[in-house]
This record gives sequence, C-alpha cells and structure tokens, in this order.
Amino acid sequence: MTTLAERPPVREVEEDRSGVWASRWAWAVVVLAAWVVVWRFTDGVDTLARPVRESTPLFDRLSDFRDAVLASRDTNPVVQATYAVGQWCVDATDWLSRMVSVPDFPRPVPQVGWLGVLAAATWIGYAVANLRIAVLVAASFATFGVLGYWSDAMDLLVITFVAVLLAVLIGLPLAVYYGTGGRVGVGLMTSLLDLLQTMPTFVYLGPIVLFFGIGSSAAVVCTLAYALPPIIRIAGHGIRNVSPTTIEATDSSGQTARQRLLKVQLPMARATIVVGLNQTIMAALSMATLAAYVDGPGLGKPVLRALTRNDVGGAFVPGMLIVLMAVMLDRTTTAASRRAEIAARGGDDPRLRRILLGGGLVGVLVAVWLSRQQLWAAEFPESDLGGRIADGVDSAFGWITSTFDGLTGAVKDTVSTVLLNPLQSLLADSPWYVTGLALLAIAYVVGRRRGLVSAAICLTLIVLLDLWHSAMLTLTMVLVATLLVMVLALVFGVWMARSRAVDLVLRPVLDAGQTIPPFVYLIPVLALFDPTRFTAIVASVVYAAPVAIKLVADGISAVSPSTLEASRSTGCTTWQEIFKVQLPMARNSLVLATNQGLLYVLSMVVIGGLVGAGALGYDVVLGFSRSEEWGKGAAAGLTIVLLGVLIDRVCRAAADVPKDTTGARTRTLLRSKVPVAGSPKSGLI
Repeated sequence: MTTLAERPPVREVEEDRSGVWASRWAWAVVVLAAWVVVWRFTDGVDTLARPVRESTPLFDRLSDFRDAVLASRDTNPVVQATYAVGQWCVDATDWLSRMVSVPDFPRPVPQVGWLGVLAAATWIGYAVANLRIAVLVAASFATFGVLGYWSDAMDLLVITFVAVLLAVLIGLPLAVYYGTGGRVGVGLMTSLLDLLQTMPTFVYLGPIVLFFGIGSSAAVVCTLAYALPPIIRIAGHGIRNVSPTTIEATDSSGQTARQRLLKVQLPMARATIVVGLNQTIMAALSMATLAAYVDGPGLGKPVLRALTRNDVGGAFVPGMLIVLMAVMLDRTTTAASRRAEIAARGGDDPRLRRILLGGGLVGVLVAVWLSRQQLWAAEFPESDLGGRIADGVDSAFGWITSTFDGLTGAVKDTVSTVLLNPLQSLLADSPWYVTGLALLAIAYVVGRRRGLVSAAICLTLIVLLDLWHSAMLTLTMVLVATLLVMVLALVFGVWMARSRAVDLVLRPVLDAGQTIPPFVYLIPVLALFDPTRFTAIVASVVYAAPVAIKLVADGISAVSPSTLEASRSTGCTTWQEIFKVQLPMARNSLVLATNQGLLYVLSMVVIGGLVGAGALGYDVVLGFSRSEEWGKGAAAGLTIVLLGVLIDRVCRAAADVPKDTTGARTRTLLRSKVPVAGSPKSGLI
C-alpha cells in the first residue's frame, strides 16, 4: 500500500486534472472549427424550419389527445380524480379568499377585514420570529393596501399558503424516506426530483391545465408541483446527515426506528428542514405569480395585463409588491429557523415574550372583531398612491428610454451582431444532422460517454417532436445569455472572493435578487429594449447572474489560504494567482455555476416568449392562447424539457470528467486516494 510520504503532492494531481481539461477544450475547439467549415458549404440546407402556424401529424395527435381527455371527464376515472382534486383546490382557495380578500355574499366585505388580517399576520410574525419581523410583516401588509392591491395580494398569499401546506404534508414523509430509505428507492426519487427541478416553470402549466382545469385549481397544483422538490431534497439531506455517532448511540440505547426519527433525527435536522421550507415557500410564490397566465388569482394578473399592453408603470407597482412579499416571507422563515437557537442562548426574556404574546393576542381578537363590525376596518380605504407611482415610473422610464435609446440600441445591436446572429446561423441554419453530430461530438468531448448518451437521447427526441429549428433558436439564446452570465459571475465572483468589503456589499443584493420571481424581471427590461429576443436574453442574465456569482465567489473563497500563501511565496502576481491557482482549483464550482446558470437562463428565456423572444417560448404561449395550436404548444413544452435535461446531464458529466481516466498517471493517483484539490478531504474547498 502506498504510504502518505510516497504519495505525490496535490499540485501534481491538479496539474494532471488541468491537462485533462485542456485536452477536452482543445478537442472541443477542433469540433467547432470543423463544424464552421461544413456550415460554410451547407448554410440553409435541411434546417427543418417550419412556418409559424404550420401543423404536423404529431401536433394533430397531441391535440387529439387533449380533446380525448376533455371528452372523458365524465367517464375516465383518472381524469375524474384529477378534476376532483382541482375542485377541492378551488373550494379551499375560494373559502380562504372569502375569509380575507373578497366579499362573502350576502356580506359585502370579507369575513375578516384588513385590520384583523394585518393584526393576525403581525402577531404570527412575532410568535414565530421576533419583533423586527413583526414590524416588517405589518409594514408589508399595510403597503399592499395603501398601494391599492390588497385583494390581489391576499389572493396570492392564499394560493401560496394552500400549495405550501400541501407541499409540507406530502413532502415531509417523502423527505423522511429520502433521508432514511434504501439506495434504489432514493436513487429513483433523486432522478424524479432532478427532472422536476430541471423543467422550466412555464412548462408545468400545459399538462396541469389539461388535467386540473384553469383558475385556482391550476394555480395550486402547478405551484405544488414546482414547490415540492426543495423540501424533499433539503429536508431529506438534513435527516440523512445527522451525525452517525448520534445514531449509533440511540441504537445502543434500544430505541426503535420510529423513536430515533421523532426524538433524534427530526429535532437535529430542524434547521435544515426550515431551510427547505423557506425554499419551498419562495418557489411557491414564484410559480403562483406565473400561474396568472392560466387565470390563477393574485398579483400576477395585473402584472400580466400590464405586460401585454407594454405598460411599464402598471406592471411596476404589483411587481414591486411581489418582491416585497417575497422578501417578507424569506426573512420571516429565515428568522424562524434561528428562533430556537436564540432562545437557547437566552437571547430574549421569556417572561416578557409571553406577556407580549398574550397582550398581542388580545389585540388581534379586538382587531378581528372591529374588522367584522366596522366598514372602515373591513375594507381598505381607497388610495390613488399606486396610480401616482405608476405614472411616475412611466415618466421616469420614458425619460430613460428617450435619453439612452442610442446606448441601449447599440448594446442590442452589438450583442446581436457579435454573438447572437453568428451562433444562430451556426446552430439553426446548419443542416439538422450536421448540428446534431456536432453537438454529440461536443457532448462526448466534455462529458465522455455519459454526456454522449444523454445528448443522443435528448437530440433524437427533439427531432421526433418536429421543432428542431425552434429548439436551436432557443438554444442560441440560452448559450449567449449563459456566456454573459458567466462573464459577470467571474468578474464579480472573483472580486467578492478577494475583497471582504465587496462581499459584504454585494451578497445582500444577490440574496435579494434570488427572492424576486422571474416574472418581475421582464418589467424594467421590457421598458428598455422593447419586445424582442434580446429582451428575454437580458432578463435571463439578470435572473441567473445572482446564483452564478455566489457559486463562483464561494468556490474561490474555499481555496486553501495555505495554497495561496505558497503561490505568493513563489512570486505570483495577482493575475497569475487568480488564473493559475484560484480559478483552476475552483473548477467544480465554476462547472456548477455554469450548470445552474444554463437552467435559470432556459427557464427565463421560455417566459420571454411573452415579450417577443420567439422560438419555443412563443410556441408554448401560442398553444395556451389558441385551442387549435395546443398540440404545437405541448410539443414545444416537451422540447424545452429535453433541452433542460440535455444541458443538465452534459454539465454534470463534464464536472465528473476529471475523476475519469485519460492516463495511467491520473488513474494511479485517484486510486491511491490522493486528496485532490477541490475535494472535501483536501481542505481546498
């Protein structure tokens, strides 16, 4: 057996890994060059481009399937069951809406008016967190009413609440199995969760509308489907990672599996479970907003109406209220996760807290009584503040667009000329078989056999779905947007990692950016660039940049200080240290950032179909808008899913390439379990 003294140093392993990556990229460049040469002689041949409104036998079959499902609502037990679930969702949300947001006829106002709702929400904020959160909740609810969107805001909260409640009831038992189950079952569940989290949000809407109807039922079900994976994955991870020593101690004391779960694993994983709940709530709010497109109630409706009219001011006010709601929910659940720890450290006076909770509860009961008896406390007073803000925003954006029209136009033209148009010509205007072979070759070069198999399956299915040309147009936008995202991620990620002050300033901004639902990003970008594909690209960059920047910053920050000191002792300059030490050793984080950036961008590019992005996003929107185009919209949704799976699997395979084998030297080092840079045992992350 090789002794520690005989093992090569980490630097040698890292150099071997760098050589592997250099070889991969060299071959990728060769493939790209060959592709360009072939394209020059075959431009415009066999591109599989179709007229926008052309149907195909596959589209017709999908439309026939939709018609068959709708015709079998009274006879098919599966469809009857799904519609029964949808009706339950409608009944639940309708009852809650009549309680807090809309008149409960013959009563001209809700059962609990705005004053009672505001007081109850404030008390809950203090009960689960602290006084600061209670003030934030009170201010947020008051803002909903003052700006004239009380009913829409309450409806959005109702949809989010019902979906999150169902996600917890369904997700926690699955999370327990995910954290304690066998390898085969957990592996299958992991694959399913990967698929659900890879699918862009817009794609959830089509099949759910078909089986559950439109309105509140579709809003709740699609929100549930999108919000379920985070709590399963994160809570299950927390349960699985409870200390093995603790588990062994409970086993030695004779506890049953049930006792171990209830008394040890769940309590010790509580903080992680709350983090999963936080992510589920944020995902639910994001999807509930987008569900406005299938007649889901809430603040998404005025945003969608304004976007269709290109009314920036009209979209800005409800859009900012969605952001405020997201920040409120995020901060509340985060503070709630830390509540037990603060109490255990004696961070506040328990007696004073009980007095405040008791006195606050009395105040809530009084406020609820007043809101049921007094019209002023039941119906929020009218205010034109929201309208005045919208007019001001319209004026401000009008000035910005007129003043900087030349600059924004130049940026759009430059990106289109330098990146978009050439890449689109290569991807979409090459013969489909040339593009397919080139993509397969690149997938093999960067991801070896795993990447090739995934790419072959996905590309074959995309061809069979008859939307190859639209898929290549979408892929063009995704790749250009991801390139811009990674440029921002490298610049700001390195800056944050190397400067504590910059990290302190930018990280809260990035955290806030990740709480904003994707729908909202379209508003300012649409005002600046008008409805074009470039609008979707810019919105995608803004949406995906925060997560990519943070991943890059965290990966570079995790590089061992001793490694940096060693590089400085050899006389490395700052640029050499960044490009020869930090970035190579944070390679896994860079690949992960690229993977997440690609998936975030794909999700946003699809939503960009609402603002003129074209390609698959437009096909999906067309399928929703026109009944006769439903088949094409369904095919476009499936194609988008395949693109997401293709991107995700190739990126994952690429991340695993350095663990693979290209030379005996690398195989020997890895088999001897050398602490490779970037692995947990190396101390370099």
